[in-house]
Amino acid sequence: MSRVQLALNVSDLDAAVDFYSKLFATEPAKLRPGYANFAVADPPLKLVLIAGEGAGATLNHLGVEVATPAEVVEARDRLAGEGLPTASEEAVDCCYATQDKVWVDDPDGAPWEVYTVLADVEVMSCGTGEGAQSAGGAHCC
Repeated sequence: MSRVQLALNVSDLDAAVDFYSKLFATEPAKLRPGYANFAVADPPLKLVLIAGEGAGATLNHLGVEVATPAEVVEARDRLAGEGLPTASEEAVDCCYATQDKVWVDDPDGAPWEVYTVLADVEVMSCGTGEGAQSAGGAHCC
């Protein structure tokens, strides 16, 4: 199964969790300090809320969650084959999870990731510590 991911910067995590729990009639799948994510069944959506990473109500990044590392590789190869600059990361700790991912940026610079979660981790991390790299520049979950 794949689903679209929308990661938003929020100024008040508790208020945002309360609002989105009501909007999508579901509780967060993961709730950590400064971070929450929802696995919304209908519509299929991974909603990620990140506190303290930019102005509230702004886009952090977009993504497509896929089931396997092989699907990440397939996406990387397809995107690169289409002539899009890509940046790959393997087994990187990001947003309370170890992930494989590939990044591309849209024409206006909005970062998209195609990723799979390999394992949960207990610490908020942003890639290599310098921030995950989208295709066009630095980007941190």
